[in-house]
Amino acid sequence: MLRLLLITLSFFISRQAVAQVYEIQKGMIRFFSEAPQELIRASTTELKGKLDIQKKTFAFKVSNASFQGFNSPLQREHFNENYMESEVYPESSFTGKIIEDVDVSKDGEYKLRAKGKLKIHGVEQERIIDVEIRAKSGKLIVHSEFFVSLYDHNIKIPKVVYDKLAPDIHVTVGGSMVPAVR
Repeated sequence: MLRLLLITLSFFISRQAVAQVYEIQKGMIRFFSEAPQELIRASTTELKGKLDIQKKTFAFKVSNASFQGFNSPLQREHFNENYMESEVYPESSFTGKIIEDVDVSKDGEYKLRAKGKLKIHGVEQERIIDVEIRAKSGKLIVHSEFFVSLYDHNIKIPKVVYDKLAPDIHVTVGGSMVPAVR
């Protein structure tokens, strides 16, 4: 009888540990550049990532070549070849720690800060990014908006397109996270 109780208890504890790690089920990143001569929008739904609530760590990444939209196929080509250099730097990522202590096992809305390394175009920048999390029925809905400076990530803007590309890009990240299955 004691053995059965221990097996049941260990199963329950392992299920609790699983609920501490969440993975992106459906994630999206959009960016927007508003320059004097042109507005550029693109997005991807290929955001991947995990969030470990117990350890307060996270890791997210996206394939740079997965962005769609733009104003023309040529603009997308320039994005991948000239600016992001997607063959050399295929992914962008953000990894780090959650600053605040949060208990997302309880339904509610939480505002927190994520501190880590934002790596774009092969250049890592230490960033603190505000994040909103809505916990409901074991799911987490995450949302964040911030700016990325092209200069900070060594992305050069040729003078010929200087009025068509903003030096600071508005980025929106969102997604649904569910407990990871181990």
